[in-house]
Amino acid sequence: MMFSMFSRRTSWKLDSNRFTLAHQQMLREGSEVLDLTISNPTRAGFAFDETTILDALRNPKSLDYDPQPKGLRRSRETVAEYYKCGAGAPAREIDAENIVLTTSTSEGYSYVFRLLCNPEDEVLVPKPSYPLFDFLADLQDVRVVPYPLLYDHGWQIDLPTLEMAITPRTRAIVLVHPNNPTGSYVREEEQTRLNQLCREHNLALIVDEVFLDYAHDGRPQHSFATNNDAFTFTLSGLSKIAALPQMKLAWIVVSGSEKEATEAMHRLEVIADTYLSLNAPVQLAAETLLKQRKKIQSQVMTRIRANLAELDRQLVQYTSCVRLLIEGGWYAVLRVPVTKSDEDLAIQLLFERSVLIHPGHFYDFPNDGYLVLSLITPEATFREGISRVLKAF
Repeated sequence: MMFSMFSRRTSWKLDSNRFTLAHQQMLREGSEVLDLTISNPTRAGFAFDETTILDALRNPKSLDYDPQPKGLRRSRETVAEYYKCGAGAPAREIDAENIVLTTSTSEGYSYVFRLLCNPEDEVLVPKPSYPLFDFLADLQDVRVVPYPLLYDHGWQIDLPTLEMAITPRTRAIVLVHPNNPTGSYVREEEQTRLNQLCREHNLALIVDEVFLDYAHDGRPQHSFATNNDAFTFTLSGLSKIAALPQMKLAWIVVSGSEKEATEAMHRLEVIADTYLSLNAPVQLAAETLLKQRKKIQSQVMTRIRANLAELDRQLVQYTSCVRLLIEGGWYAVLRVPVTKSDEDLAIQLLFERSVLIHPGHFYDFPNDGYLVLSLITPEATFREGISRVLKAF
């Protein structure tokens, strides 16, 4: 009997799907494709303050090795200040001692999964959502159990189904606030019920807030970073807040009862100390890089609003296609007639219209008839790409 040299946790299907193969074929043929999936803000045509960003990394202190597992104190204070001055301006200040810096929110998830879960324990995750949780859970030997988001004049958590999904092996509920790609924030009444469920079943909340600042109505949204009514881990970072994914700085904020938070911080510190993944230059530049959000977020929101307005303008002519309501983030969801699978439709749009757009199944929409597009696409590309897509209907 032949045994694999590789672990079961990495036994993913690694073959490219038909959509990816179709895109690769177009690239090989040199075809010009309008990309409506762009997620990398550094390649979306925004104007970054190059001098200030690069100068912030030229700090002589970077030559000194000061391994602080939770991250440098001043850098953690900078993160605490971010919550004090923005992100919904919580009523209570955040203690820098309750913050752990990480290289990414993905690493933050890994730390928290390791902290909370034994092998084969479960975490509840929203669907539709970004296709990341399955891989993160596999690598930590954790099982992912989906709970649905429902659309009825806006998105909402299916709380009865979520509650039924809780088992003795459930350790945490993952929230994405606002969700990607639905752009829906967790409502305060939903938060109240979720806190109650966590207390009743001894669960934790893991809340991803990377898009928190991108509320389309311009009003600050509440953050879970000071949610003391349940054991809570709030994740965010520079990737979206400052549109600087390459700088690799994120964080975990721990809140809840003082006893739970203290014990969690002790254990997280050991986990972080085991890896010491953060680099000094980015930590020392954290204050400057976080300040950059004020310049870049205004550009991003201007782009988002312009593209949304253009999308709505064109949709007036196509009653068979509907843009679903969106509150925040930089993605939009189109509901379109179901004539074939979303993957077949996306491939057809690629070959026949030279437009790259994500099929809904990429984000685990439960049915066909959904397309997901990026609102940070440069405006001229977005305008022409949407025109080509809608003419297909």
